[in-house]
Amino acid sequence: MIRKIVLALGLAAFSLSVAACNTVKGAGQDIESVGQAADNEI
Repeated sequence: MIRKIVLALGLAAFSLSVAACNTVKGAGQDIESVGQAADNEI
């Protein structure tokens, strides 16, 4: 029973970390695109 709980918590933590990585990656791409737009205007 404890093993199943630990496994479920591990899977939940893994899925949250993957979601966070995608969010940070998307934010980085947004910042990069703003920087490129500013370079094009200059």
